[in-house]
Amino acid sequence: MSLPKLRLYNTLTRSKEDFAPLDPANVRMYVCGPTVYDYAHIGNARPVIVFDVLYRLLRHLYGKDHVKYVRNITDVDDKINARAAERGVSIRDLTEETNKIFQEDVQALGCLEPDVQPRATEHIAEMITIIERLIAQGNAYAADGHVLFSVPSMKDYGKLSRRPLDEMIAGARVDVAPYKKGDMDFVLWKPSKDNEPGWDSPWGRGRPGWHIECSAMSWKHLGEIFDIHGGGIDLVFPHHENEIAQSRCAFNHDVMANVWMHNGFLQVEGEKMSKSLGNFVTIHELLNTEKFGGKIWTGSALRFAMLMTHYRKPIDWTTSGLEFAQIRTVDWALIEKDASEKFGIERSHNNEPDPEIVSALADDLNTSKALSILYHLGERARHDSKSAKNFVGSLALLGIEGFMPHDPDEDLKVSVELSIIARLEARKNKNWAESDRIRDELAAMGIQLKDGKDPATGEPITTWEVKR
Repeated sequence: MSLPKLRLYNTLTRSKEDFAPLDPANVRMYVCGPTVYDYAHIGNARPVIVFDVLYRLLRHLYGKDHVKYVRNITDVDDKINARAAERGVSIRDLTEETNKIFQEDVQALGCLEPDVQPRATEHIAEMITIIERLIAQGNAYAADGHVLFSVPSMKDYGKLSRRPLDEMIAGARVDVAPYKKGDMDFVLWKPSKDNEPGWDSPWGRGRPGWHIECSAMSWKHLGEIFDIHGGGIDLVFPHHENEIAQSRCAFNHDVMANVWMHNGFLQVEGEKMSKSLGNFVTIHELLNTEKFGGKIWTGSALRFAMLMTHYRKPIDWTTSGLEFAQIRTVDWALIEKDASEKFGIERSHNNEPDPEIVSALADDLNTSKALSILYHLGERARHDSKSAKNFVGSLALLGIEGFMPHDPDEDLKVSVELSIIARLEARKNKNWAESDRIRDELAAMGIQLKDGKDPATGEPITTWEVKR
């Protein structure tokens, strides 16, 4: 069976392109990981989930042994220093604790562990090497214990973000300092105080700037040029722009990575997430507390809810979306359980995913289309062994683990909510006979329905209650 051609949207060219790896036997991807000073918020989960799906797809298309995924850990940063001082703990203790929680959280989201998770503090030598190259080639200069990249030395700086110069100067938010030669010049190395982390260097004891860290780690583990670099849209400028400048100038190449991919922003219940609005929510809280929506959510529900929206579009994180996701993943767990009992089909058997779902994902990770196809495949999987094999294989490709409830009340809720979804679909299609059949079936169970409209969107909604 022939595999579909992978097409990805490249931020660098602003177009969807056929993906052509530098070496099909060694497909290489780098994604910016966490700065481990605090719990990761739900917005941080989006690139982790998005690029996990891409990693799974690349492994399916090119073979598990032919893909290398690197996601870094930033464990030296001014935010880390400040938080450690605030809590009265050592920097090492803070980063170890925070990284441990992050790893547990993303595992609960169904994410595979990357092939390499390099720490910034373990790559200081590579950072110094790159900085020395940049100085030797006239792209950087040392001044007052600092080393800065000279932006004017790179003629086509700004190709990724495509911002006007005055906007880049404002957006860079760089400190005004007498040792800087240009407004846009950014720090590669800076001096450390006695109470701050520091390493010996040709410019004195100090520590790296943020951008140089990723240039060094990607070079160490993927080479001077690699296939895909990913992250959130907020990293395009200045972080990714500056990574490109450093790496291209240090190694004298036209590109750092051939494809640049960025996921869209996330807001919560229609508003920008912020602590001041009280809607700042972490992955850990969603998985372990009842802070959001009054319940604890499963990792599968969080992952499903994230994949319902195409990765490049903004996403609105809502309780209703999570409710739908939790119900759907319970239903799919039941289908997978039936597949095991009826047909002896297990996830460990490496079943082939449905070709239509693979094609949807190969079209710039169209996860919303893939989930729609998976829903209809699941209905067929209840009765057909081939569909059941494809269904289980597709769940594995998307990284969705079903959630089996142990509470009888939860079982009832899932059954009713799924029936309501089917009835709303029937009403949308003017299939009144099917709508009435579902209503009467629920009424026989003692379930009374009430139809109405969402006051915010005007969309049809149905609520229900049990009549004892």
